[in-house]
Parts: sequence; C-alpha cells; structure tokens
Amino acid sequence: MSSLKQRYVYAMVLSGVGDALGYYGGRFEFNHNGDDIFEEVLKLGGLEQIHVALPDWNVSDDTVMHLATGEALVQCGNTDDKEKIFTTIAQAYKDCLKDMSGRAPGATCIQGAHLLRPHIAKGYRIQFNPRGGGCGAAMRAMCVGLRYPRPEQLDDLIEVSVECGRMTHHHPTGYLGSLAAALFTAYCIQGKPAISWGRSLIDLLPQVLKYVESTGHCVQENRDHWTYFQNSWENYLRSRGLTDGTSTPVFPSPYSFKEHDEFVKSVSFSGWGGSSGHDAPMIAYDAFLQAGSNWNQLCNRSMFHGGDSDSTGVIAACWFGAAYGVQGVPELNYKDVEYRKRLESVGAKLYSLAFPDNAV
Repeated sequence: MSSLKQRYVYAMVLSGVGDALGYYGGRFEFNHNGDDIFEEVLKLGGLEQIHVALPDWNVSDDTVMHLATGEALVQCGNTDDKEKIFTTIAQAYKDCLKDMSGRAPGATCIQGAHLLRPHIAKGYRIQFNPRGGGCGAAMRAMCVGLRYPRPEQLDDLIEVSVECGRMTHHHPTGYLGSLAAALFTAYCIQGKPAISWGRSLIDLLPQVLKYVESTGHCVQENRDHWTYFQNSWENYLRSRGLTDGTSTPVFPSPYSFKEHDEFVKSVSFSGWGGSSGHDAPMIAYDAFLQAGSNWNQLCNRSMFHGGDSDSTGVIAACWFGAAYGVQGVPELNYKDVEYRKRLESVGAKLYSLAFPDNAV
C-alpha cells in the first residue's frame, strides 16, 4: 500500500498519464468511435505495452493547465490570502499559454486567460460567459483537492475551485466541474466511499451557490444558469441507482465499448461526451466506480472512448493515483511521462502544505 505522500505524488503523475493516453497526439481525443480506439490500443500491443513518452504520447493542454494550478498553489505556500492565491493562479494561466503548441488547447481557456488582469484588483475575474460551460475548468482542478483535502477545509476548496474555474469558464456548468474534480480528489485522500461522492456533490451545491452570491459578481447570470449541472448529475445518479449515496451502482450488461460510447454520448451536452464541465467529472467518476483498483478497466472507461478522452482521463487517473498509488499500473505507462519531474514535485509539495505535521 502506498503511503499518503506517495499517493499525492502518483495522483499528479498519473493525471499526466491519463491525459497523454486519452490524447495520443489528438488521435484519440478527436476520434469519436470507441471501438476504433480500442482496436488501435490492441494494435499497439495493449495498454501494458504502451510506453507513455515523447514524442508520440505528449500531454495535452489539460496537464499544462493542471500543472499551472498546482505550481501556483505551491508558490503561495501556506498563505490564507485568497487574493494572492487567485492572482498567482491567474498569472500562471496566462504564462502557461506559451506551452500550448501541439496540445490542442480549448478556445474558451485561451480566450479566458487572455482576459485575465492579474496585476489589478480583482483582475482574476472575468465577465459571465453564456458559452463557458466546457470542461477546461474541470480538467485542471484536481490539485485543489490535494491542497485542501480535509473536511474542515471545505470552504477553502469551494472558494479556490470556483474562482480558478471561472477565471476562464465563468458559467456554472464550467466551474462546477472544477468543484467536482477538486472535491472528489479530496474524497480520495479522505478515504470517503466512492458510491457516496455524487450524492455529497449534490448536497453541497446550495452552499456553493451561497459563496457565488456572496462575491457579488454576475450573481443573477449565475443563478439563471445554475440548474443544468445539478439536473444532469441527478439524472446520472438516478440511472446508476446512486441517488441515496449508499447503494451499489448498477451498470448495463453487457457493457462493451459500444454501450459505453452510448453512455458517454448520452450524458453529453452536444454529443461529444466529456467536453463539458458537468460530464467530464461524471464520466471519470463512472469509470472510477466501475474500475475500482483495476487500472486497465479505468483506462478502458475513461481514456479509450469516443468522447473528450484526455479530459476524462486526466481526472480519473488523478483520482486513481490519489486512492491507489501506482498499484497495478505498468511501469511503462508512467516512468517516462512528459513533465514527470514537475508532476512529482507538485505532488510532494502539495502534500507538505496539506499535512505539514507529517512532512519530512
């Protein structure tokens, strides 16, 4: 069993692996047929034979922005000054745009980051965006849960995940995805049973709305667009028999790549599952529930499907690392992943910030 510090490190490292596997230079991310992707994985010798390394298996914009979030949190140390934290994250998002060549960055992320003004008061806030419901906020927020993992830090987790999410995706469907990605990472660290996560997320949403209202920033627009995320998650939990947060999830039988692709499409906003803030963490959560500690199964369900597979993969793999370390993960999959040293460093430093009494 991995130590807690190792799980922190592997959460970050495997997030990069999940991103690279789901991206495959765009060949997987933009292939909307899960069967085709599975056939290609088999031609490569299966998951165990995939050496996740440059040049073929680079990380996408997801990991670049996840690192930007994590390194900004590390840079801020143990400060409680939220203005400093948000300004530092905003600057990191602007700076990371220099590293987007060949990584297929999302237009909303790019446009939002260009609007940030870190050097003026509240310059980390942009205006409401009715088209800001994409997955770009969710894919980079898992490390917020590593920074604020304890139940008594829930207010910090809400505030930081919402604000860093709406720096580019100022729409509830977008930044609530950021909240979910961070919250479920914290639940991994807490050891909270995964079957309860979705119910807990739903129960938390009124508190999150109160925070959004307390900021006084574009409040009415956020209220007007609040329900889509919640309704989508309630429908999903109902379909899996998870509404009570205590039951065993129910999956279709059979549940081949074809059926899974149908599920991915069915929970999407416009047909490309995982590309929105509500369904990227949802598909990752579904994969995590079904796979448990089986890395192969996690990859099949979160990275090898006909949706936005790098964004679902980066999230699910981070949770896997946070829960299980590299248990059952082929070394070829992670030993040479791009930016491994940076990912390891962020994981170790976030552990030291989150658990200073345990840090060596």
